Amino acid sequence: MNLELLRLILQAVSSLAIAGGFIFTALEFRKARAARHVTNFTNLVQLQMQLRRMRVDDPSLAHVYKHDVQNLADDREIREYFFNLMQLSVFEIVWFSYRANQLPRDYFESWDTRMREIAREESFQKMIQGPNMKILHDEFQAYILDLAAQERARAVRLTAPGTVADTHQPSLPKP
Repeated sequence: MNLELLRLILQAVSSLAIAGGFIFTALEFRKARAARHVTNFTNLVQLQMQLRRMRVDDPSLAHVYKHDVQNLADDREIREYFFNLMQLSVFEIVWFSYRANQLPRDYFESWDTRMREIAREESFQKMIQGPNMKILHDEFQAYILDLAAQERARAVRLTAPGTVADTHQPSLPKP
């Protein structure tokens, strides 16, 4: 009877080990799939950024699509507009990677802090509020519009007479 019990225990242990191996493999495939998803997204944004860089280097190319230059008066404004979009593209990759649990929170927070500084810049505010074409992930665009609005409001509060420094901590997207 002891031999039968030992055989049964060994079979159970080996079956559990095999099942654990299958579960581990499935989790690893899932992580790899998420990493490929982020890589594909990053590649698409990088391609888009190359087109934007062409317009920074040669602002006359921006006139190919009339909507791209709507309300932009000269080459400097075109360069600033597309330069800001390029900066936004890099942050979009960071945002997407963070949302896919591919970046740590502290790294995302450092980017978010820097983007809030950039969002206070006049050229960035003009870019984000302008009617020109912006190809962004819909959720990211909503996040950036909210971020820019918060920074506009913060700038108004900070410049109002008799105000103290703003300590509002913005809400970060959930990964």
